[in-house]
Amino acid sequence: MNFEYSEKSISLQERLKLFIAKNIHPVQEEVEAFHSDPSNAWKKWPGLGALKEKAKEDGLWNLFLPKGYGSLSPGLTNLEYAPLAEIMGRILWCSEIFNCSAPDTGNMEVLAKYGTQEQQRQWLTPLMNGDIRSAFLMTEPEVASSDATNIETAMVAERDSYVITGKKWWSSGAMDPNCKIAIVMGKTDFGAPRHLQQSMILVPLDTSGLKIIRPLNVFGYTDSPEGHAEIVLDQVRVPKENLLLGEGKGFEIAQGRLGPGRIHHCMRLIGMAQRSLELMSERAVERKPFGRTLDTYSSIRQEIAHSRCEIEQTRLLVLSAADKMDKVGNKEAKDLIAMIKIVAPNMALKVIDRAIQIMGGKGVSGDTPLAHFYASARTLRLADGPDEVHLSQLGKNTIKKYTES
Repeated sequence: MNFEYSEKSISLQERLKLFIAKNIHPVQEEVEAFHSDPSNAWKKWPGLGALKEKAKEDGLWNLFLPKGYGSLSPGLTNLEYAPLAEIMGRILWCSEIFNCSAPDTGNMEVLAKYGTQEQQRQWLTPLMNGDIRSAFLMTEPEVASSDATNIETAMVAERDSYVITGKKWWSSGAMDPNCKIAIVMGKTDFGAPRHLQQSMILVPLDTSGLKIIRPLNVFGYTDSPEGHAEIVLDQVRVPKENLLLGEGKGFEIAQGRLGPGRIHHCMRLIGMAQRSLELMSERAVERKPFGRTLDTYSSIRQEIAHSRCEIEQTRLLVLSAADKMDKVGNKEAKDLIAMIKIVAPNMALKVIDRAIQIMGGKGVSGDTPLAHFYASARTLRLADGPDEVHLSQLGKNTIKKYTES
C-alpha cells in the first residue's frame, strides 16, 4: 500500500524525533520520578512550561487538527499526523509538550468544528495556546455508558440557563491543576428519540455545584498530573449559550470527535509497542541465562519476530484508516476505524507482555515504561467504547455488506 506524505510531514517527523532526543530524553527519568512521588500527584513538573515554549518556538505545536480547519491547522492530513502521534506515543507524557494530549485534542476539535465564535474565543484560543487544559465528562458509574443512550445526567432548561444534575466518572483531564473547562454530555429531552435526547455543554470547572469526589487510579497509576476523576454535578447552572451546536446534537458531536481521536490513540499504541520491541531486543543481547544470551534461543527470536510482524500489520491498518478518513470522511471510514480500535490495543498488549516476560522482574517494576504501557493499553480496550461494541457493529456492517447484494 502506497501512502503519500508531503515534504512538510516528513520534515516534521525528523524535527520531532530530534526535539525529543535533545530535550525530552535527558529529563525523562527526572519527570517520571517527579510524577511517581505521591506528594506531587496533582502538580506539574517544574520544567514543563519551558519545554512547551521551546516546542512552540520550533513549530512543533498543535500538530493534530487536519488541514480542513484552515488557519487553526498546521496543514497536515490525518495520514500525515499519524506518524507524529506514533513518535509521541513512545513516551506516555510526551504529547502534552506539543499540545497534542487527549482529551484536549478531541475537545479542541469539537470547539473548532461546532463552537460559536464566543465559545472559541473564551475556550478554544486558550486551549490552543496551552494556557489551560480541559476534561471530557460522559461516562457514568450507575449505567452502562458503552451505550450512551443510557446516560442519566439531566440538563434542564430554566429561562436563560441549563441546570445540570448527575454523576460522572473516568472524567479524563479533570485532576490537572490547569484544567478549567469540561465538555459535559447529558440529556436535554428524555422523551425524544433515543439518539436525539443527548446534548453537550461547556461547564467551567469552578462552577458552583461541580464537585470532584475523588481521583481514580488505573491499575494503581494516578496518571498524574491530568488524572481521571469522579465528579458530582449538583444543580450546576450554566448559561444557555454554553450549549454546543444545539439540543439533541450530542451524538452528532460525539461521532465527529471520536474518529480522529481513535487514530491518535491507535498510533500512540503503536509507538508504545514499537518501543517495547526495541527494549526486548536490547534485553535479549544483554541477558545470559544458562550460559547463552537470550537472543540465541529460538523461542525468544520467535517472540520478537511475531511482535515485529504484528506492529507492522497494525501500523498499515491504522494508516489505511487515516487515509480513508482524509479521502472520503469519517462516516465512510467507520469500519476501518472500528477495526483499528479493536486491533491496536490488543496488539500492543501482546507485544508489551512479551517484552515484560523477556525483561523479567525489571519489566514489572517502574525502571522501564513497560508496566505503565501495559496499564494504558489495557485501559484503551475500554476507552472510546469497549471491544465488544466495535466488534458487534463491525460484524453487523460486514454481514450487511456481503448479503445486501
